[in-house]
Amino acid sequence: MAKKPFSTKPGAERNSFKPDVIESYNVGQESRLLEFLIQAMPERKRTAIKNLLSHNQIAVNGIPVTQFDTELKQGDEVKANLTREFRMFYNRRLKLVYEDDDIIVVNKGYGLLSMGTDKIKDGTAYSILRDYLKWKDPRNKLFIVHRLDRDTSGLMVFAKSEEAKKRLQHNWNNMVLSRKYLAVVEGTPDPAEGTVKSYLAENSRYEVYSTKNPEEGQLAITRYTTLKSRNGYSLMEVSLDTGRKNQIRVHMKDLGHPIAGDRRYGAKSSPIHRMALHAQTLRFVHPITRKDMNFTTSIPASFAKMVAMG
Repeated sequence: MAKKPFSTKPGAERNSFKPDVIESYNVGQESRLLEFLIQAMPERKRTAIKNLLSHNQIAVNGIPVTQFDTELKQGDEVKANLTREFRMFYNRRLKLVYEDDDIIVVNKGYGLLSMGTDKIKDGTAYSILRDYLKWKDPRNKLFIVHRLDRDTSGLMVFAKSEEAKKRLQHNWNNMVLSRKYLAVVEGTPDPAEGTVKSYLAENSRYEVYSTKNPEEGQLAITRYTTLKSRNGYSLMEVSLDTGRKNQIRVHMKDLGHPIAGDRRYGAKSSPIHRMALHAQTLRFVHPITRKDMNFTTSIPASFAKMVAMG
């Protein structure tokens, strides 16, 4: 049986855990990390600060860093752990993008469930992050705010407190300023950009379908722009006015251009052996600080290759 990551003897953490001593500093203007730390920690010698860096005891926006010349921008948060190293999070299917006391933003790989099901509890994005947070402090909690389909990759946000979860979930449409996806579809859409609007319902086989009857389904609005077409495929930028289950997948099928690899919704090919849908941009209002949080990822290399980009 595989060893569970970050595990300790049951109950031991309750008896032995002591909170780490962590100092936090807010960045007021653009700077290099070492220069900033020297000014922020005047009581410490340069060599002592370099030792903190080399031992993974400095984190920028929740991500441990060791590079002394890391560029900082206004609004960044720098933390120094004076007790021990920050845990270097690593999972080949889940990348940590941002972390603070209230939220965690990750880039989820395809094929990874966002959360558990009746049959699968472990090995999900939620369980992996929960174990990571519990290693840092057994009192830590993690809350699901939204989800991505198992075969969709890209950006997700989780909450680390009840209050953050409540504010994000109850005001999701107002808190989220932008959600953009990249999709590679079969064929070339005409027109090259437009809007798809329908009401989405679900049948007994758990397949989502479009209807024009507002009493049968929930309103769904998808906007799309074609970025490039080649080799019988088109790379699309897709944004959501609403966030319904399988919305993009159904609307691309409605256009007559299903997402490559999405056989459930009409695709005839799967050139990269996965569904070509990626949540590229996630911009939202921070639930506690009210700051504008804007995250984006690069175009997946396999998507670019399909339309001969780069």
